[in-house]
This record gives sequence, C-alpha cells and structure tokens, in this order.
Amino acid sequence: MSDLSQVQPKKKWKVRYSILLVLWLCWLFSFLDRMVITIALPFIGEDLNLNKTAQGLLLSMFFAGYALFQIPGGMLSDKFGFRRVVSVAIVWWSIFTSLTGLIFSYPLFLLVRFVFGLGEACLPGGSYKAIATYFPSKQRGTATGIQSTVNTLGPAIAAVVAAAIIGLYGWRVVFIVMGLPGLAVGIYIWFKFKDNPKDHPKITKEELAELDEDVVVEKASGKKKSDVSFKELLKKPILWQMALIWFFFDITFWGFTSWLPSYLINEKGLSLMKTGIYSALPYLVGTVAIVLGGYISDRMKGNRKWVFIPNALAGGLALYLMFQASSLTMVIIYQCLAAFFMFLAQGGFWALVVDSLPAKIMASGSATVNCLGSIAGFISPFLMGYMIDSTGSFNSSFIMMIVALVIAAGIAFTISGKSKDEPANLASKLGA
Repeated sequence: MSDLSQVQPKKKWKVRYSILLVLWLCWLFSFLDRMVITIALPFIGEDLNLNKTAQGLLLSMFFAGYALFQIPGGMLSDKFGFRRVVSVAIVWWSIFTSLTGLIFSYPLFLLVRFVFGLGEACLPGGSYKAIATYFPSKQRGTATGIQSTVNTLGPAIAAVVAAAIIGLYGWRVVFIVMGLPGLAVGIYIWFKFKDNPKDHPKITKEELAELDEDVVVEKASGKKKSDVSFKELLKKPILWQMALIWFFFDITFWGFTSWLPSYLINEKGLSLMKTGIYSALPYLVGTVAIVLGGYISDRMKGNRKWVFIPNALAGGLALYLMFQASSLTMVIIYQCLAAFFMFLAQGGFWALVVDSLPAKIMASGSATVNCLGSIAGFISPFLMGYMIDSTGSFNSSFIMMIVALVIAAGIAFTISGKSKDEPANLASKLGA
C-alpha cells in the first residue's frame, strides 16, 4: 500500500502541468504588459497632447512589431527550441515595458512600443509548440483553453491594477512596475525547461507513453503529420482559412480591447476607478468562457468549428446591442455577453489550430495564423481612432467590429467537417 501511495502523486501532477503553469504565467505577464496602455491611454494622450488618431497609432505600433516578427519568432522556436526563444523573449519585452515609463516624446514612444512588440511576437509560436510537444492530442484543446484564460485575466487584472497605480502615482510608474515580474520567469524557463520531454528529469514513463500514443495513431493513418514541412503547409488551404478567421476575429478583439476603457470614460463619463472595474468585468466573464470553449471543443473534436461559428455570431449581436443601449447597466451587461461569446469562440478556435498543425512545425504554423491576427491588431486600433476623430462617435467603429465577426464566422464555415477517421482527416487537410 505504501508503494501505491508513492506512485499516486506522480499520476496526479505531471510535468506537462508544470509546463502549462509557467506558460500561463508568461502569457499573463504578456497581456499585463501590453494591455496596461489601454487604461493609461487617456492620460498619455493628455500628457503628450495627442488626438484619438495619434493615440490609436500608439496602440497599433505594438502590433507592427508583433506582426513583423511573429513568423520569424516561430521559426526560431522550431529551429532552436521553445526554451531559449521564450525565455529570451520575456526578458526582452519586460525590459522595454519598464522603459516605457521613462519616455517623454511621442516618436520615441512609438519606437519603444514597436520594439516591445518584437519581443512578445516570439511567445505564441513557442508556447503552442510546447503544448504540442508535452500534451497528447486528446488534451491539447483543454490545455490551450487554460493557457488562453490569460487573454481574459490579463486585461482584467491590467485594468484594475493600472487604474489603482495611475490614480496614486501616475501613468509612468505603472509601466515601470509591470516590467519587473517577467524577468524572473524568463530566467526560470532558461534553467528549468527542456525542449524534448525525454530530457526532462522529472517526467515519468507513463507520461511519455501517453505522448507515444499519438505516434502510433499517426503511423496507423499513413504518413506522419510531422512529415509535412512548413513550406508544404503554406500551400494548404486549411492554414490560410484559419489565418483569415483569426485576422477578422482580431479586428474585433483588439478594437474592443483597446478602446473599451476610452469608450467608458469619454462616452459614458465614468471615473478612472469605475472604468478599471467595468473594463475588467468582460474579461472575468471571458475567463470561464475560454476554458469552456476548449473543453467543449475537445468533446466535439472534428466538429471544432461549430464551437467558433455560433459564438462569433452571438458576440457580434451582443456588440450591436451594446452600442444601441442607452443605460449604463445595459451597456455593461451587453459588453459582458459580447466578451463571453467571443472568448468561447476563441477557446474553440485555438484548439482547432493546435490539433490541425504538425507538432514539428507547430511554432511556425501557429505563428503564421497569429501573424495575421497581429496585422489586424495594428489596423484596428488605429483605424478606430481615425473613425472616432472623423465621425465624433464610436458608432461606426462598433459596426466595423460586428461585420468582422460575421466574416470570420463565414470563413470558418468553409473548413471541412468531421471525418469518421479524425486523424486521417487531419492528415488529409495537411496534404499527408
């Protein structure tokens, strides 16, 4: 009985859970560092005398660097391993986060945000490669859903913490403080992570056997998915379908995320602290939704697209009701509903990406998808700022976000449905 008690803890906590926990922290600090500017933006604009278009460009410059280095960052993870790339990346962007608080000129501000984006661009490909390496395919949807909770918790925490710090010390201090935790995480990854699960000193034979099950399935279906090269993958419609879905989805996501605090302050007349609290609510709701999306997606497997499509459309409907609402209470309710449906869709989408791309080139493939989302992240905040300046209201911006979600759902509809032999179906999508 004592022998069984010694074995049991290994079954409860596996190395892949530790990997996921640290990746979760990386993504948390990533979103904290990039999203704090959305709360600080009205004060930065006042301090530097910027109109809405200039403020939008400031938001967009992060995505210029993020999009530019997304695919190269993924290729670096494929070539040198996710351990080195992710650890260096988080130290890089943490340094430039702190430097942001020391800037007094608009051109230099734009440059630092661009370079900051270069560092964060290396995280998506590296983290998805880590999940594809350490998690069996049957658990990747849940793993990506858990990892993606930072897409919601990050902005929520950033909104409340940034509002509190700005209220006490001003907008500069919040950037200096936010850059510090990532340094410790980057150092930990460098010394503790292993690119190959077999090299990890704490991994068990049982855990390795679970990973080997995928290899057996791939062999049974014919050619291994990992035999598909990145060059071959670029020729496959499935990659570009997913990339375009993510582009239009992120037009909405980054427009909503970037301008929500300013919308509440300028259009609804809320105070800084109330804005921080109300800006956090949609993301707290989304935390539940994004995990649920990954979980449901694992149950639907070959029908993962049906997690995305109806929820993307429901998110668009909620956004329409939000900008039509006259009372603050209904605005808050509809913004929470919009976030719930969008994050539910997001959890299902990334499960589809991770399950469809070969593990060997997961970093490059997922980075390609995320790159188009980053391009959308560059376009959306700047374009929305211009539209707000031109029209004097947020209405046209809301319409743009709604249309983008409808287009994303339409493209998702074109992805092939479930096959009776799911592994073979995935292989056929990739040209195997």
